[in-house]
Amino acid sequence: MATTEAPADFDLLVAGGGINGAGIARDAAGRGLRVCLVEQHDLASHTSSASTKLIHGGLRYLEQGELRLVRESLAERERLLAIAPHIIRPLRFVLPYVDGLRPRWLLRLGLFIYDHAGGRERLQASTATPLTGTALGDVLRPDLRDGFEYSDCWVEDSRLVVLNAMDAAARGASVRTQTQLVDAREAGGLWHVTCRDAGGGISALTARALVNATGAWVNEVLKRVAVAPRQRLRLVKGSHLVLRRIYEGDQACLLQSPDRRVIFMIPFEQHYTLVGTTDVPYEGDPAAPGVDAAEQQYLLDGINRFLRRPVGPPDIVSRYSGVRPLFDDGSSNSAQQVSRDYHLELQQGHSGAPVLTVYGGKITTYRRLAEHALERLASALDIPGDSWTANEPLPGGDLPGADLASFTAHCRERWPLLPQRLVDRLARTYGTRMAQLVGGARRLPELGRDYGAGLTAAEIRYLVENEWACSAEDILLRRTRLGLQFPASARRDLQDAVAQLRG
Repeated sequence: MATTEAPADFDLLVAGGGINGAGIARDAAGRGLRVCLVEQHDLASHTSSASTKLIHGGLRYLEQGELRLVRESLAERERLLAIAPHIIRPLRFVLPYVDGLRPRWLLRLGLFIYDHAGGRERLQASTATPLTGTALGDVLRPDLRDGFEYSDCWVEDSRLVVLNAMDAAARGASVRTQTQLVDAREAGGLWHVTCRDAGGGISALTARALVNATGAWVNEVLKRVAVAPRQRLRLVKGSHLVLRRIYEGDQACLLQSPDRRVIFMIPFEQHYTLVGTTDVPYEGDPAAPGVDAAEQQYLLDGINRFLRRPVGPPDIVSRYSGVRPLFDDGSSNSAQQVSRDYHLELQQGHSGAPVLTVYGGKITTYRRLAEHALERLASALDIPGDSWTANEPLPGGDLPGADLASFTAHCRERWPLLPQRLVDRLARTYGTRMAQLVGGARRLPELGRDYGAGLTAAEIRYLVENEWACSAEDILLRRTRLGLQFPASARRDLQDAVAQLRG
């Protein structure tokens, strides 16, 4: 009697809970595929939470001739602003003109292309701007008299990852954090996958196809599934400093360096200024990059060329660093020149089961990357449905008119007895999901204990039950931005509260 191969548990297993893996899982689940997303640590625990927090076209990519990447990025900037207006907001940048660096005509040309290449609709166009006599001009050197303004967007990077995973789960995906893909073997046209959780528990599952979106670990994971890597990976470290607020106002700055790189100086969490980033070749543990002394000095020197009052190590409040897993096509020896574009490599096991590996990419283009990934897998999986993510809001992003200011004002009216600062933070963090978090509470004591910095028991419960928060670090660094102001003495209590909720 003939035997029939058992059906797979899933159509698609996605390894890697960064922005690319979460975006692919969301898109695939929304098309009706049975999807499992596994992440060895927390969602966005590495590169996707260590960015410069920007959705942008990449002005300096124009100099490198990557017009396709810039055009795609600018178009995605508009789409992402529309589907996640609570965590993505317009940000105006000032680019001071520096005599002896890029000439004015080149800056004007680059900004003209930037304004027109990507179908700009919501954001202001670029313009020449005086600096003398302005609040920002008072902070910069007096010889920096003018420059240019242009628009890009700020993003809560780790929340963007979490929201994609939440939407994937809402559409039927199984999302498993603290779960590592140990190995996979192919038999009968299926992948037989072994996973291990944080407690050492082993589980087995089957999938028709694998997506390897593990970032800096992609080639290591290919070896675990007995598929030989075909492409080279270039690891490049990008480091950032968080300093005490350098200047007032909402404008960010793009500062040119003599080495033709640029440094961002961005208002951050009301009391701070974010400075970044570096481009340094990296060969260490991708899970544990650090900001070394040379990088710190490079960033301080970079902004001090522009400031009237120099800043130094005593002004630094925090540091963070991430490892960018870039696709290495062998065309450049310089870490600065390696493309930020993505590359999708489709391979097969010995009996034809596909594995798609994601090399490179940037937060801004994750949604298009996901669409292209499913296009590559279409013949193997017979994927139902069409592309759908361009216009569908992410969880909490269905604000009327995509207008955060109006929504925040509405929230203040709806919860007049809650502290206005808390209402504003919850509105811009959770959007319309704020109502689910607050529930029937009308006054602050009804949200439960305040553990510090306005983090209440109700918010902790929401994050554990809805956003896979497993630790105090998950909450303070990746679900909220409260880590900089949260009292160190309260972290143990927060960790105990999370552990109790998780049982």
